[in-house]
Amino acid sequence: MAIGIGLGISRFPFSESADFFDWLRHCESGGVDSIWQTDRLISKEPMLECFATMAAIAGATKKIRFGFNVASIALRDPIQVAKQCATIDMLSGGRLLPAFGLGSALSQDYVATGTATKRRGKKADEALNLVSRLWKEDDVSLDGEFFQYQSATISPKPANHNIPLWIGGTSDVAIKRTARLGTGWLGGIDAPKEVGRVIRGIKHALKETDRQIDEDHYGASLSFRIGDPNHASIQKSAERLRKLGKDPTDYMVAGDSGVVKQRIEEFVAEGASKFVLLPIANGTEDMFRQTDLVINEVLSAF
Repeated sequence: MAIGIGLGISRFPFSESADFFDWLRHCESGGVDSIWQTDRLISKEPMLECFATMAAIAGATKKIRFGFNVASIALRDPIQVAKQCATIDMLSGGRLLPAFGLGSALSQDYVATGTATKRRGKKADEALNLVSRLWKEDDVSLDGEFFQYQSATISPKPANHNIPLWIGGTSDVAIKRTARLGTGWLGGIDAPKEVGRVIRGIKHALKETDRQIDEDHYGASLSFRIGDPNHASIQKSAERLRKLGKDPTDYMVAGDSGVVKQRIEEFVAEGASKFVLLPIANGTEDMFRQTDLVINEVLSAF
């Protein structure tokens, strides 16, 4: 089981837009496995739109893979999603890592836009089925509850003929959705035991769908800061979690690189092998410092 450690951003942490591209190239040269962008449409904090960000990463890098963590499929039109992904994948030489879910519980995307949440799971299932088929088939038809397609096709297809379709979410419905449609699963900011519960649930559900997911296609996300655990940014993040009724020690780590490596090991013991590490950092200098600590002190351990 190959361990892959990527870095992700949620709130845009850089002082200047050009710093983002410098950071991408720094990650690529430093051996970071992949780059990830959190999907959030409605936010007072600066957050990049994930599909546009994937296109930017494709043009700014040569080897590193990249994905969204995770895109809210029920808020988007599936043919546009399929076309965007195929285009980005083709232009990047097959480096896109698409991952989809219903959206974060912290997100206001549904409420602020007046988008109905009733049966959004069913809508997501139809959309994911269409996206997957459009990547591979030439004539796609569906007479569904939410989408009606008649001989739809897109071209070019993805450069990666086995382009992944990773699913997010921890509910029983998300577990079953992954077993039916996914080629992998990517968790959000969850505790290791919760990640383990979901992975075991997916593997059990796969027996009913008679499908397989590779052992190294289960991922977890981790919010971290290497340094003083009493840093102001850590305390702010911890307070946000407490307001949600969550114990911060379960959902983020702060301290020396050893605590980050230990938490990764805890996830590995629960069956995860792909990781999105989200630095708790403010400003370009801080983001580069956290990135260098990961490259120099964490990657080498795995």
